[in-house]
Amino acid sequence: MKKLVLLLLLAALGVGGYLYYRSLTTGPEYSLMQAAKATQDHDMVAFERYVDVNSVTGSLVDQVTSQSSVLGMLNPGSFAFKGALRLLKPQLAKAAHKEVQNFVESGSLEAAAAAQPERMVKVSLAGLASKVVSTDSKFKDIKYVNEQGEQALVGIEITQPKYDTTMVIEVKMQDKGDYWQVKEITNTGELLKHVARLEKDRLLKR
Repeated sequence: MKKLVLLLLLAALGVGGYLYYRSLTTGPEYSLMQAAKATQDHDMVAFERYVDVNSVTGSLVDQVTSQSSVLGMLNPGSFAFKGALRLLKPQLAKAAHKEVQNFVESGSLEAAAAAQPERMVKVSLAGLASKVVSTDSKFKDIKYVNEQGEQALVGIEITQPKYDTTMVIEVKMQDKGDYWQVKEITNTGELLKHVARLEKDRLLKR
């Protein structure tokens, strides 16, 4: 009887260990690590496996066009008003996709923004992203992972030394079977407004 109990316990531990290992290699956190590795390797094909670039950039354009009031401060010299941004959404989404590709290939948000051609509406999503994730920013922690069926919301905490604070970037991910894929950055608008407030406070303290 004792041997039977021991065998059942070992079997349970084995199954538990396998499930834990599988969660580490197929969970949202692992897929985010793989996306980060793809940027370090400058591998756009691998990056697009873990990040749906069209979905993410389309969502970013939607959120940015609703925040035209803060673009002037974060993107000096820009010619941007809500009507123009909405009319040019397809062009902005296409440009954003190219910026993501340039970022993965170069590893620099600044280089990705600089590589863009002149446009009537000078709004660079890579340039705006560099305001939130500066060159001095570092990954701090996975703040939370909320899985709900085939979707998950993951909070990625980064440092922002320029303002002596941290920020949480929330991404929505979808279960693709043996990996997860980023579909959207859900709080872009809130992050842009927060950075605009921090920048305004910083300038007032000078």
